[in-house]
Amino acid sequence: MTDDYGRRMAIMDPVDRPISDEHRADVDRARVALLDPSMAHIVDMVLEADGTEYLASSAEGSVRFTAGAAGSGWDISVVAVEGENPVAHQAAGHLAPLDAERADPAPTRDQNSYPMAYEQVVQLFDSPAAPDLVAIHTGAHNWEDQGGHRGEHGSIGVVQARAPFVIAGAGVRQEGMVASACSVVDIAPTVLALLGAEPTTGVARNGSRRDDAYLARQDGDVLDEVLDGSAPEHVVGFLIDGTNANVLHDMVARGEAPNIARLMEMGSTFGHGAISALPTVTLANHTSILTGCFPGHHGILHNAWYDRRRGEQIITNSPAHWMTSMQHLSPEVESLYSAVKRHFPGSLAVSINEPCDAGADYSIFELFRTGAEIPTAPPTAELPDATERFVRPSKDYKTASKIDHTSVDQACGIWSGHYRGTEWPVPKFTWVNFTLTDAAFHEGGPYSDIAAASVHDTDARIGRVLEAVEASGAWDRTAFFVTADHGMQESDPSCTGNWADALDESGVDYRDEGYSFIYVNP
Repeated sequence: MTDDYGRRMAIMDPVDRPISDEHRADVDRARVALLDPSMAHIVDMVLEADGTEYLASSAEGSVRFTAGAAGSGWDISVVAVEGENPVAHQAAGHLAPLDAERADPAPTRDQNSYPMAYEQVVQLFDSPAAPDLVAIHTGAHNWEDQGGHRGEHGSIGVVQARAPFVIAGAGVRQEGMVASACSVVDIAPTVLALLGAEPTTGVARNGSRRDDAYLARQDGDVLDEVLDGSAPEHVVGFLIDGTNANVLHDMVARGEAPNIARLMEMGSTFGHGAISALPTVTLANHTSILTGCFPGHHGILHNAWYDRRRGEQIITNSPAHWMTSMQHLSPEVESLYSAVKRHFPGSLAVSINEPCDAGADYSIFELFRTGAEIPTAPPTAELPDATERFVRPSKDYKTASKIDHTSVDQACGIWSGHYRGTEWPVPKFTWVNFTLTDAAFHEGGPYSDIAAASVHDTDARIGRVLEAVEASGAWDRTAFFVTADHGMQESDPSCTGNWADALDESGVDYRDEGYSFIYVNP
């Protein structure tokens, strides 16, 4: 980490966007079009930065606020409310547990909650590549005309933003299910503190200096309440992409995910989850987990966005771009892999099937980049831990099952000490990415049989990695965590539509990236 703190702080200062009156007028026209009553079934609210102020607007009202520095965070000050404040409700425990969620699967705004809503807006618009407007879709909205799914995410509504978070094993308190929430950016600094790293000087979420940082830029805070003060030698993290936290907790309670249940019994589970960052999409939040920074700070702003400075669309979350997606990571941000090796020189950091692999000693995407031979899955008929009922008819389920099989193969191989002709020491940090849950929760929705099967299959694969850790002899010296990049909400198949028609009718020139980032006059 560079010692040139002043340079790093200047780079990370929040962005002020002075714009012309003409451009401001066009942004206003686009917002009015999005908030037309005819769009109310699909547009929940619209978010934007207006100079040094921020604005969240809905058809029923708006809130204007500012964010000043306070310690390592922001001091949010509401400047004005007109009509109803669209983000007035921010309780992370809303619509939990599963029974409460299922009783209102697609809540209207007044029945929904938007955890960390002010901070969500501020962090995103810190990025110079942020759009003029962010359109937040309603919980009911099904993107049918854009290849939508029964299960949806991307909003800051609580069900879509709430990812599960379980932390267990050596160095972790056995508190069971705790009625609280954290943020995905808290995970990386917590892992480093758990391992016994010493805090150093870094940059806080508000751009100021912090002397309790474990990473070069650290937006999150250590979850001291779940650490017992002892330091394990190893940490293994599992990401189960797109998993609804309430559904996972319910399946564990019913004995349908025994390996995750084992971890929950060994440690602490945040009952209200880890809140993912705006936008609540895949690679933005994979990167937030693995850097301790919000998307507006680490640079992976969305699965796709527009860079005005370069005049081009940036895509990161697709098979064609995963190998090179981290070229867009801010050079002032440190990955968890790099931080582990900085704090513990000579240690091994392993990244399994994860596009956010910057600084890892082993990564399948590095094998791709260097043209090396990569692990492959067996034929479908020989695929273990795969529910045949869904593998055969569902292309996405089959593909994700085969990919996740290679995750197990890599993790277990490296933990065995000998993999693909190489001798491996026991990793200090191992990250294992599983994708099946996202594919299945999208396809059937969070309450479907296919979603339940994906959790069951993924739990079995986690069990195989746990067995490899036990076989290594390091079980009693290892901590674990399980999380996801975002939640997943049951959409209403009858609630379809596209706000492109309204924007087109406004006459404003625009780009809509990721079906939410609106760039006016690009």
